[in-house]
Amino acid sequence: MLVDTQPATHQHLPASPEVIDQWVNAQLIGVLMDNMVPSMLAATMALPVLVFMMAGEVDLPSLLLWTGLLVTVLVFRYRLIGIYQLRYDSSEGPQRMAFVNRYQWTWSAVGFLWGGGVLLTYLQARPATQFVCGIVVLGQGLLTLTAFSAYLPVFRRYVHALVISVLLGLTLNTFRAPDTTSVMEQSLALMALLMVFWWLLLVAGKRLHQIYRASFELQFSNQELIDSLTQQTRASIRAVATKNRFLASAAHDLRQPVHALSLYADWLATEPEMARDISPRILQSTRAINELFDSLFDLTRIDAGNYKVRLQNVDVPQLFAELTTQFEPVAVGKSLKFKTHAKPTTIWADPVVLRRILGNLLSNAFRHTQRGGVLLGLRRREGMLVFEVWDTGVGIAREHQQAIFQEFFRVSQHQGTEDSLGLGLTIVSKLATLMGYQLALSSQADRGSVFRVLLPAYTQKSVVETTPENVVPRSAASAGS
Repeated sequence: MLVDTQPATHQHLPASPEVIDQWVNAQLIGVLMDNMVPSMLAATMALPVLVFMMAGEVDLPSLLLWTGLLVTVLVFRYRLIGIYQLRYDSSEGPQRMAFVNRYQWTWSAVGFLWGGGVLLTYLQARPATQFVCGIVVLGQGLLTLTAFSAYLPVFRRYVHALVISVLLGLTLNTFRAPDTTSVMEQSLALMALLMVFWWLLLVAGKRLHQIYRASFELQFSNQELIDSLTQQTRASIRAVATKNRFLASAAHDLRQPVHALSLYADWLATEPEMARDISPRILQSTRAINELFDSLFDLTRIDAGNYKVRLQNVDVPQLFAELTTQFEPVAVGKSLKFKTHAKPTTIWADPVVLRRILGNLLSNAFRHTQRGGVLLGLRRREGMLVFEVWDTGVGIAREHQQAIFQEFFRVSQHQGTEDSLGLGLTIVSKLATLMGYQLALSSQADRGSVFRVLLPAYTQKSVVETTPENVVPRSAASAGS
């Protein structure tokens, strides 16, 4: 399996415009539905007054039909509020928008019916009744600004239906009036005022909608900023904890060889005749200190972005020969087999970085292998080149297969970890990421492990095979072979 060797960054990504728009629309629909209740109460209180004044002055069947239709629509809209509160009040933006789009016709219907009062009263009832009806229609239009302007499509539907209904009533009753000349002048004046009122409603509604939208967009941005700051704070706390753990581990690992070196120096000062026995131990402690400093410097350079990469053609057999020269004495010393397997191939890479990656993997394999051997190979797999390091060592339990790439992590029960710095695989993971390579690990406890370094095609300028298919794989065996 591919191994995620890098810690999570938890970077906050800004929301896309589509996400912001959906969230804002959901909030605007919420305001629209919240404002429906007071508008419905106002309509419920105005309707009986208007019907009482129109009774006996307008055509009774028309009045009953108009009243019945308006009451029916109002009851349905009360039910609509209940449906929204039960099913959609806590839903996401798309669900709310689908709900409103499904029932937009109710706003058009109620607006058209309120405007129908003009058709019943204009030039048909007493001036006082006409005046009251006009006030009610005017009030419904003004109430729309605060009740429905949050969601512009619904607001426009309601206003258009209301004004068109009033305009229709003025026009029909004007042509039915006997004195057409004076009535026509009066009606034209009212129509002109109605057009101005219509335009003012649309302009004011659009501006109120923009205020609503800007307010919610600012609220969304503030919440995003809070979330981003929260994540950055958590990341900073994790970074400080990681740094403290790193420094504590480095100090602990550095203290051991330094303390041993001081003991050997005191021993040498008191018993100079033991120089032959003490000198190798001093060299071993010095080598451990240098190895730790080299690893720390490598990590620092990689993290700081100062690790220079020099890409060039790398001859794989020559690289394997150098690694064999380096690790064959280790294999001989532990009576292990060490083999390499690769066709003569030239790859595009940084030879120093690649040698460091493979060298650290081989060092890790030899450290944890007590019997059997280690194999270093190169093969093609799914269109990419893959370096593989096989061993027959202690293996790695599944719960540790991610953690082993962290700084100073060592599996305590493993043989060979007592002299390990716990930085080799960390350097491998960082160098692999630097080069655009991928790491994969397969391992079973007490059965061995295989580390794979996958070189994607985009990392290769050119790959040239220079041998026929029947070339015998090159190998280097230890004395144990």
